[in-house]
Amino acid sequence: MFTLEGLSLRLILLPFLAVVITIHEFSHSFAAYKLGDSTAKMSGRLTLNPLAHLDKFGTLALLFFGIGWGKPVPFNIYNLKNPKRDQALIAFAGPFSNLLMALALSFVYKISPGGVMSSAVFMLVQLNLILAFFNLLPIEPLDGFKVVLGFLPNRLAGDWLETQKYGLYILIFLIVTGVVEKVVFAPVNLILRWIL
Repeated sequence: MFTLEGLSLRLILLPFLAVVITIHEFSHSFAAYKLGDSTAKMSGRLTLNPLAHLDKFGTLALLFFGIGWGKPVPFNIYNLKNPKRDQALIAFAGPFSNLLMALALSFVYKISPGGVMSSAVFMLVQLNLILAFFNLLPIEPLDGFKVVLGFLPNRLAGDWLETQKYGLYILIFLIVTGVVEKVVFAPVNLILRWIL
């Protein structure tokens, strides 16, 4: 729901969100490049410059509705040696980078002197975990959909791909009904208690 208070909070969080989304999208690009595809690099996405990764409509949606997105990282499946497996690895690279960042920042949080710095680090840890677990949901267009695809045997992969066309509708329904929030925040809160 849109409120002025919510908008104010998201404006404060925007720099943190920009960092988290940038690391996530850069990691997709880096994984694709390492797996033999230079499409993202040639598109200017192999960079830590947030302007290369933030989508203007996705950013506005994030500010006003609390749900947003970055620019999808382009890659050419025909440049990958093992397309099904490598797609999964590229997809997993984004959430995995956020999990690593959350873990690294948890150590910074523990040695931080408190005050504003501790609050900022805590927000970064939390946002990285939220982005990681949200994107690992096995629903198109999220990363988890391709991660699951990479593990499925070929006889089931085709059936899984058939569900792709319904993914966005399913995701919107689960967001509106609050299911996504419950599913994502359960592991986020558990890990926060564990690492902080």
